Amino acid sequence: MAARMNPKPVLILGIGNILLRDEGVGVHVVGALEKMRLPDCVEVCDGATAGVDLLDVLAERRTVIIVDAVDAGRPPGVVVRFTGKDVVTGRGRDVSLHDIGMAEVLRMTRLLNCAPHEVIVFGIQPESVEPGLELTPTAAVAATTAVDLILEEVGRMF
Repeated sequence: MAARMNPKPVLILGIGNILLRDEGVGVHVVGALEKMRLPDCVEVCDGATAGVDLLDVLAERRTVIIVDAVDAGRPPGVVVRFTGKDVVTGRGRDVSLHDIGMAEVLRMTRLLNCAPHEVIVFGIQPESVEPGLELTPTAAVAATTAVDLILEEVGRMF
């Protein structure tokens, strides 16, 4: 694995499958963030369902903020905040709905000595992961909430 040259210190990464309604909520959130003015040291990335291919994207970052649909056992539309430690240790559950979850990818960055210093995850409990391109109204409201929470998080950094 070759790390990207001079990555921006802060990465906001949205992951998910936009073909499965709320499963793609992370991608919708970063789509909204891409339209906003963020500090120059922040990169926004649509990670889709890339899984292990995200190693290079995550490598050597100071802070990574991940937004994704998660099964946290909460009511649909609830936004939960995890740290990287919560995800890697599996406290509460394996939060990713993907085949190769972020926990595995984050473990790989540690093994390769290129782990981000800090990882924050905003997970949104989906209402529907049935085929479809549109978020449910519940997830759309949660996506707006997640954008606000991410902007607050970035604001605390600078």
